[in-house]
This record gives sequence, structure tokens and C-alpha cells, in this order.
Amino acid sequence: MNPLATQAALQILSQGGNAVDAAVAAAAVLGVTDPYSAGIGGGGFMVIYLAKERRVVTIDHRETAPASFHPRVFLEANGQPIPFAERVTSGLSVGVPGTVMGWEEALKRYGTMGFAQVLAPAIRIAEQGFPVSETFAQQTRANQERFNYFTSTRSLFLPGGQVPAVGSTFKNPDLARTYRSIAIGGSRIFYRGPIAQAIVDTVNRPPLSPGVTANVRPGRMALSDLADYYARILPPVVSSYRGYTVYGMGLPSSGGLTIALALNILEGFNLGALPREQALHLYLEASRLAFADRNAYMGDIGFADVPIPGLLSKAYAEEQRKRIGQRAAEGAVAPGDPYRFFEEPSPVLRPRARNASWEGESTTHLTVVDKEGNIVAYTFTIESIGGNGMVVPGYGFLLNNELTDFDPTAPHPNAPEAFKRPRSSMSPTLVFKDGRPFMALGSPGGATIITTVLQTLLNVIDFQMSWEEAVAAPRLSQRNLATTTVERGFETSALARALEGLGHRWTVTGEIGAATLIGFNPDGSLTAVAEPVRRGGGSAGVVQPKPEGR
Repeated sequence: MNPLATQAALQILSQGGNAVDAAVAAAAVLGVTDPYSAGIGGGGFMVIYLAKERRVVTIDHRETAPASFHPRVFLEANGQPIPFAERVTSGLSVGVPGTVMGWEEALKRYGTMGFAQVLAPAIRIAEQGFPVSETFAQQTRANQERFNYFTSTRSLFLPGGQVPAVGSTFKNPDLARTYRSIAIGGSRIFYRGPIAQAIVDTVNRPPLSPGVTANVRPGRMALSDLADYYARILPPVVSSYRGYTVYGMGLPSSGGLTIALALNILEGFNLGALPREQALHLYLEASRLAFADRNAYMGDIGFADVPIPGLLSKAYAEEQRKRIGQRAAEGAVAPGDPYRFFEEPSPVLRPRARNASWEGESTTHLTVVDKEGNIVAYTFTIESIGGNGMVVPGYGFLLNNELTDFDPTAPHPNAPEAFKRPRSSMSPTLVFKDGRPFMALGSPGGATIITTVLQTLLNVIDFQMSWEEAVAAPRLSQRNLATTTVERGFETSALARALEGLGHRWTVTGEIGAATLIGFNPDGSLTAVAEPVRRGGGSAGVVQPKPEGR
């Protein structure tokens, strides 16, 4: 997490706010300092532990498809999918943003402060500015061509037509004014009135720069789409692993279910007693099987009959476990049949298996705990790095392109439909042991979020790594593909060669995920951990309690 966001969370905690207040404050700052990853133009998932009530709740504020959507919306007249590059940078890809509503629901239901208090740090930073980091400059440079497509985006992020220099001060007065409006009027200011109208205008009539010839497709969003948006308060996905209880996010996030699937499969192996290459082989193949089911069955439960009881069944996991061989599967495997593990009769019609579509990696995650023991694991995003590329003119925030997460070809549980929320991989996760908090974690990284969280859990529980080692360890991500994605450098290691002997093959990338984690130690202390290197290194901090009498 950005150091300024960490400072904002600590400031709110020191002022008597709870974990929910601090999480929203940090998220608002990230909307200023990390605008290409998250912000009020997007959405997310929040998992909250309420210490006094000893229960876990979740807030789904994922973006929603407009009323104009239908299963063929991403298809050309000839039935072929619209080119992905044209879906990404378009009004067509924008879902109704859910972040502001999610923040408000969290504060009203579970917080102790209002918008005016928790948005104050972000407003100050937006007005006074912050130093441009190498990551900010690099991400701006990577988006320079499409940012130039839009007058509002070019004006904000390419002042004078140039990428801001590393170390220079970047200010966003329009976003500061937007936050001030929300601080005064709440979510109603965002979803009704001038801001809502500006969002609709941007989606339906992209603010193209003169002379742009790119095919930027408009969307069809209405004011009623924003006025009708709501956040959903849902129970978590609950699973168990070696005596630990794991709470994850439910659909339309596929993270909680997919992690539970993989853990259930792996529970039948004593990973900690095996040679590391054997243990990692099992981790990769369990991930492959879990992703096969994810890709085939998961979508928004308001629209899809997802076989959740079967997917979470230990008996189903036992059957799936038998499919893992001594060598890696050659390419994608077929999904299993969780319907047979229902108490109800098995449906005749089954979804078609399909490999996962591309999912943007521009996401951010934060984890907070307060002195009362309340915990928040929060992942939120605008999808691609830079979202859909369009800044809402006069308001200082980028819009999402989350609707590219739909599978463009129906029928499928994740096919586009009006008011539907696209499937996500975001995986904010809480882990308990004997009824007490043990670990809270999450990560950005598109579909690799799921494997990042899963591998971190195994690192701690099975491989007995310290909190810091578990986050820093090299990552491998298998998502039911012919090759496993690994971080650069791993492919030359002795462990990689041993896994190659078991049939594994690699696709090399610079980094996978960017986790934050809070570990609860046996002596009652906490350990806050952020990435030491990935994405330029993260930020973690604590508020030291004041001595009695001071």
C-alpha cells in the first residue's frame, strides 16, 4: 500500500476511528496517489470481522452492467467478439461504479466516523499534491497513447503533453472538489445530480481529442443506472483447512470459492512433509482443477445457478484429488461435476467449460486491524492499468473497464446481462484458528490474485514460513493453462528444474501480485507486512498504544 495511504489509516486510528474508518480513509488516498489502479470510478469487495459480535460480513460493491446490456453486447454483427483492445478503451466497458456506495455502506453500518472525517486526508493530498514515483511515471508512460485520445485525461495526467517527471509534485484539484462534495452530501451526490450526469456523458459521448481516429465505442448508460445502484451485504464463503477457518468473498468474486476448492483438494496431502517440488506440484495441479471449475461454473449468483454446495463439498474435493497425477497435466483440464454432490437432483443442463478471459491486473489491496480487534481486508479496482482511459471531465477520476470481465460469448454463467455484476478474482481473505484471528490478507493481480493468496496461505500453514517470508517468496500461478506463470528468476532455479522433470512449463513475468498481510502472533502482538520489492515495495505500519496516564 502507498505510504501516504498507510499514514492516512494510522491517522484515523490514532483519532479513535475503527478499522472500517481507517480502511475507507486509506482507500480514498489510494484514489489520489494510485489513480490507475483504483478509485471512485470503480468498485470492490470488503471483508470485515466485527470483533464484538464475533462475525464476518462482506460488502459487494462490484460494478454493475447498465440496463442496456444484453448477451450479444460485445459481439459484432457477424457474431465475432469485438476486438479486445476496442472493448478495453471504450464507453461500452464501463460498469456503474460501486466504490462510493460501498464506502458509505461500510461507514454507516460498521464505522464510527463519517465521510467528512475519513476523506479529509485524501482531500488534503489531492490539493497539496504528492511526489511522482517511478511506478506512477511508468504507468503514465505505458498509457500515454490512449490518454492522449481524451481531452480530460490528457489535461490531468499529461500536463503540457508530457509524462510527469519522477519527483515532481502531482495535484488533482478536481478530485479534491469531488471528494469535498461527497464529504458533504454522501453517496447521493455521486449517484444523482451533476456527477452522475458527467459520468453518463463521458460513457455515452467519450471526450475525444481533435483528430483522434481510434475506434472508441460509446456506451449506453442512463442516469437511472446510477440512481438504482446498490451495494450488497452478503455472508462470506466459509471453508476449513487443517483446523483453520477461512473466510473469503462470495460471488461475483470467484476468489473465495476457488481458494476453498484448491484448499479442500490439498487438505488430503501432507504438503509440509513432502519435498518442496512435490508439494508445489500438488499446489499447481490443485490450482489447475480449481480454475477449471471457476471458468465453467462461476458468475453473479443473482443470474447464474452456481453449484456452490457441490463446489465446497469435501467429498467432491476427494474425488477431484484423485485426478492429480505424478506429472503435470498437459494443458487445460475439464471441470469436475459438483452437481452430483448436491442434495437436490442434478440439473440436466450444465455450463460449457471455457478458459478464463483476460482480467486486468490494476487493482489494489489494503488490510487494517484496530485496537478492538475489528479487521478489514479490502480489494478494489478500476480493472486495467488506467481503467478505460477516460477521466470524467471536471471531476478528476478515471472510469473503470470492468465489463470486459464478462465472457463475451453466451451462454455462460458470466455472460453479459443487464444489471449483472461481472465475475472477479479479487480475494480479500481472513483466516481464524480456534475462533481467533490468525491472518488477514489479499492482493492485486487479476486472476493471479487467487493463486497469490492461496500460495501465501500454504507458505504460512504448510511450509511454516514467517509472515515476511510468506509474502516475499517467489510466486507461481497455474490457472488451467498449458504453462504456469512464474516470476523472473525462478525459471533458472534448481526447484524449477525439478518441477520441469514433473512436466511443468513456464511463462515468465516480472512479478505476480502485491500482497499485504496482517499476522496475529501467539503473544497477542500483530505483524503488518507489505511487499518488500514488488510494485516498488509496499507500506505497512502500526499505531503504538499510548502508555497509561498519558
